[in-house]
Amino acid sequence: MKVQEKINYHRIAEAIDYIRQNFKRQPNLDEVAEKVHLSPFHFQKMFTKWAGTTPKKFLQYTSIEYAKRLLKEQQATLSKAAYETGLSGTSRLHDLFVNIEGMTPAEYKNGGKDLLINYSFAESPFGNLVIASTTKGVCHIAFEEDETIALDALIRKFPNASFHRRLDLMQQNALFVFQNDWEKLPEIKLHLKGTEFQLKVWEALLKIPMGKLSTYGDIAKNIEKPKASRAVGTAIGSNPVAFLIPCHRVIQSTGDLGGYMWGVTRKTAIIGWEGGKCESFAL
Repeated sequence: MKVQEKINYHRIAEAIDYIRQNFKRQPNLDEVAEKVHLSPFHFQKMFTKWAGTTPKKFLQYTSIEYAKRLLKEQQATLSKAAYETGLSGTSRLHDLFVNIEGMTPAEYKNGGKDLLINYSFAESPFGNLVIASTTKGVCHIAFEEDETIALDALIRKFPNASFHRRLDLMQQNALFVFQNDWEKLPEIKLHLKGTEFQLKVWEALLKIPMGKLSTYGDIAKNIEKPKASRAVGTAIGSNPVAFLIPCHRVIQSTGDLGGYMWGVTRKTAIIGWEGGKCESFAL
């Protein structure tokens, strides 16, 4: 990602954070543009280019009222909608291309002993990230601006593995999701360290289509553990692969966006960006 695009994202993130804190007042374009030190004209143009939709429509996707309205309108069909396999035509999105393989019990228990893990750092529309992979698939993605902190966190997850800084084909295929032509994506393979319950929850998240939201309770029902909403929330909170496993599409039953490991501002940005992309596909 170019330097200017990175600057644009940080400006947009700042604008989103301001909107989240002041949404009850419904700040207008001029007010938000002033907060990020841009003219209304340039802010609207930059925002629309980044998100694929106008700031006003983006606010509709990201506000609490949007989430509440989505839940109210879909009620009994929300679970069904969350398990559709994407939209029709050209909008069959990356969810269809992701395949999970869990690590063996031995790999899980011994902290990745005998695993060779390649890792690299990349840029995305939502900030810098670290991505890592084994020979079987991507095992880790996390948003983090500081490369040292990112690498330390990865090593703590696999303390006995061997690490090489290298961008491999597994990682390249995964990073294609940040480009616009999802139809040409190869299948993305994930190799994840998790309990049987965690893997089941993460697989359920993959079935939530882009542009749709689900709740912790709905995920619990769909894995046939209707009383396990809290455990589902814990599993979602330990998601090892940011964005590819879309934990950002899960909100509270009240309509509140809830938490996010990589920051609620980033979660808000991703939901709005995906909403804008789906709107573009529908045109």
